[in-house]
Amino acid sequence: MRELAADAEDARIIGIRGTIKHDAGAYMPWGVVLPWIAATTVPGPYVIPNFKLDVLCAFTNKVPTSPVRGAGRPEAAVVMERLVDRVAHDMKLDRAEVRRRNFIQPSQMPYKVGIIFRDGRPVTYDSGDYPTCQAQALKAAGYEDFRARQAAARKQGRYIGLGFGNAVEATGLGPYESATARVSTSGKITVYTGATPQGQSHKTTLAQIAADHFGCTPDDITIVTADTAATGLGVGSFAARTAVNAGSSVHLAAKAAADKIRQFAAAMMEVAEEDIELENGFAKVAGSDMKKSFREIAAVAVGMPGFSMASGPAPGLEATSHFTPDQSTYSNGTHVAEVEVDVETGEVKILRYVVMHDCGHVINPMVVEGQVVGGVIHGVGNAFFEHMLYDAGAQPTSTTFADYLLPIATDSPNVEVLHMETPSPLNPLGLKGAGEGGTIPAIATLISAVEDALAPFGVRLAEAPITPARIVALLAEAQSKRS
Repeated sequence: MRELAADAEDARIIGIRGTIKHDAGAYMPWGVVLPWIAATTVPGPYVIPNFKLDVLCAFTNKVPTSPVRGAGRPEAAVVMERLVDRVAHDMKLDRAEVRRRNFIQPSQMPYKVGIIFRDGRPVTYDSGDYPTCQAQALKAAGYEDFRARQAAARKQGRYIGLGFGNAVEATGLGPYESATARVSTSGKITVYTGATPQGQSHKTTLAQIAADHFGCTPDDITIVTADTAATGLGVGSFAARTAVNAGSSVHLAAKAAADKIRQFAAAMMEVAEEDIELENGFAKVAGSDMKKSFREIAAVAVGMPGFSMASGPAPGLEATSHFTPDQSTYSNGTHVAEVEVDVETGEVKILRYVVMHDCGHVINPMVVEGQVVGGVIHGVGNAFFEHMLYDAGAQPTSTTFADYLLPIATDSPNVEVLHMETPSPLNPLGLKGAGEGGTIPAIATLISAVEDALAPFGVRLAEAPITPARIVALLAEAQSKRS
């Protein structure tokens, strides 16, 4: 149950209230994390002066639930975006305009939402430009001329629709991640981290961060992940947190190790430390031909038996850092989808999908794009295919992948990913998480697009997934009401 009150004059949101009922299954391995995340994600990028959401968790005789990509946030985005669409529909206003009137403005950052997140910290958006994010996404998707294209398609008997959705995501959760940067006596650079990659290209991005400090290429850096023999402390990959936490700890450790190279090199060549430049495995004196290799410097840094190092830098070219965030950092994004619905069969074709994604400073655009595209396809499954069904005795009837459908290549749109960068002030690299932003607004966006396509029939959607059979049934219901 959810309700929204808006000012009748300018459609500004006055308040939201409702109830979340969470079927936890037989037990709760993650406690109340999922409904808590969902409840605190509902406000999204909008100014909501009054907010009340009751959360009810129920034990049932179904299998237990656990987090998956988005972890309660897609459901929250559906609620908020569907409510805003309803305001636009009832007040006969443009959907984008209603959102513009209610966006938190960049000048309001950091913005205190007024609720507490799962980490025990107040929800405080650290940075972002939500109006610009939406405006650029809609421009890229051809929003201005869509109604003309839609009218032309309807004359041809084709029903196309455009939907869009916004979301704000808490990322970079603590408690910490650790990293050690080490230059061995062979001159090779190795970075050890407790982060645990699952295919997100952590080794690539962390190597890029370290390479910036050592004046080398990422190929010159060896990244060792989740090896407890080398790193005893590590938390794991979840909640879009690795770039923020492991990335920041690698940054700090690599910077400290590179500073030690400069200290030893300066002493060896009898120059000022600030005159030392690191480049391609050498410490060079700026403006001269004097240089020492990392290998030479590392040999000196480990010391010589019987000789004192008391007056110089601490032994070894190694540094360890544990980055501990004070609070979550908040990514955001706008998704825009154009779809065509076959009103005879209920089939939905995604004609175009555009994402404007803001995860702060982008380390590697290709990696972020891969994360976002994968997330969108996950969202396509949520919106159109995936449905866990049970019989009256709570026995699963979705027992195989013939019953529980997943999107395949022919269901996957060509996702156009655009990057926006509003750096976070909460970590040294200005990073925000990117792992789940492709999924979170996807259901809301696609359902909105389908509803827009079916507007001539008076179909209103407040559910997911929307299967072809369900679309045909809803069209039949709408027809019977009109007759």
